Amino acid sequence: MARLRGGAVTAVVVIFAVAGCKDLQDKGASGAQGTGGGGAALTAADSLTVKGRAPKTGYSRARFGSAWADTDSNSCDTRDDILKRDLKDVKYTDGDCKVSYGVLQPDPYSGKVVTYRRGRSLVDIDHLVALSDAWQKGAKYWDASKRIALANDPLNLLAVDAGANRGKGDGDTATWLPPDKSYRCTYVAAQVAVKKKYGLWVTAAEKAAMKKVLTTCPGQRLPSGGNPTDAPSRFKAR
Repeated sequence: MARLRGGAVTAVVVIFAVAGCKDLQDKGASGAQGTGGGGAALTAADSLTVKGRAPKTGYSRARFGSAWADTDSNSCDTRDDILKRDLKDVKYTDGDCKVSYGVLQPDPYSGKVVTYRRGRSLVDIDHLVALSDAWQKGAKYWDASKRIALANDPLNLLAVDAGANRGKGDGDTATWLPPDKSYRCTYVAAQVAVKKKYGLWVTAAEKAAMKKVLTTCPGQRLPSGGNPTDAPSRFKAR
């Protein structure tokens, strides 16, 4: 960001970062705001269940449904919803749904200005909690509707520089943090919010890394909102 990216067409999340962490300004249309009080992110991180990482056996992207499913039923796919929310100077190829152009100003991970052009984009939509990481920390035991919901929840999605995102891979807080240090508090708080909302666990190293970051910004709020944790029954996953 330096903007909060938590909500989407059905919900807006606003994080007010403190102690040197950047704000994320949400560009979603309507919905709930983050209501966590001062220090809520650190408190929530401390409450997350700690377990070992389960095997990745059985994981595939298809377990989380088809990519960018329109789970909020607004006739735009999830990817375009997030592009509309997070980019500035947005242009469309048709109507007000399919984004053809926009600018990340700045990219939350690198702090750079990055231009999005459809078909040759330097912008990715990142799952803040990577789907393979979620699979190894509880999602493999869920039913399909909950996995589809996680994959398309605006609370877990952010438009970012493609290079930085691919450097992240499926890393958690213990293995990867945004190069832009001023965004780390907001980033970690968002991961905590997603893991708490969906009941995902963390490893001991991950929890320690989360707390290490959040103790540098003890007033960091916890984002909230996003979509329900069960996708509509018409959506299926393998």
